[in-house]
Amino acid sequence: MTIQELKEVCRQARIDIINMTANASSGHPGGSLSSVELMSAVFFTQMRLFPDDPACQDRDRFVLSKGHAAPCYYSLLCQKGFFSRDEFKRFRQIDGMLQGHPSVKTIPGVDASTGSLGQGCSIAVGMAIAAKQLKKDTKVFTLLGDGECQEGQVWEAMMSAAHYHLDNLTVMVDWNGLQIDGTNDEVLSLGDLRAKFEAFGLDVTELSDGNDLEQVMAALEKPAASGKPKCILAHTVKGKGVSFMENQVGWHGKGPNEEQRAAALAELEV
Repeated sequence: MTIQELKEVCRQARIDIINMTANASSGHPGGSLSSVELMSAVFFTQMRLFPDDPACQDRDRFVLSKGHAAPCYYSLLCQKGFFSRDEFKRFRQIDGMLQGHPSVKTIPGVDASTGSLGQGCSIAVGMAIAAKQLKKDTKVFTLLGDGECQEGQVWEAMMSAAHYHLDNLTVMVDWNGLQIDGTNDEVLSLGDLRAKFEAFGLDVTELSDGNDLEQVMAALEKPAASGKPKCILAHTVKGKGVSFMENQVGWHGKGPNEEQRAAALAELEV
């Protein structure tokens, strides 16, 4: 897939995020929009997937540890052919398949139910350990939020990933600087996040612009150091692609109204 084709995947993902959260009048558009390039590059260039056989044991695995970014996840699964875009009309509805956080029980292509922050990365570590024990070439990817890194369980998972030499694991951090109650520094400073991941034994690549596909692709294609899990720390923009949502903490957890939907789509559909 060319960069231009991947950019179109990203544009469609942003359109889907806006429509899903507007349809439901709820959801998490800000952190979904900031995650688009990271997740799109993984799903469309790195993962071995089987939409006609979602449970195929030869598939690679993805865990959305920041489960509230589900709208981005759902768009990409749809674009890969796991289900119809018609499902977006019932996003976060009690009779809908696509709930506010991913569920492995109801959604084809979802590998783990997530939403309680800090837990998804542990699930990914377990998957990577299992693949090693089974001598399978399965690749495992997980996406964390930066605010999520305030959870102690994240660091237990990273310690385990390094201890078990999980070079089949890629940990990505959507580092947009904002969480539901304000900036990370206001809520609970993360300090030197790169130094922390390196101290826990991961092979770290830091991206100055995690919404730049060229940077993301280069980091994903870079071989990890032998025996080390890979970590991609990506500086992103919350609400990326919709001008009135960018870098606005208020768009962490609310859906746009109809006027805001129209304004956002006008920017994205040019």
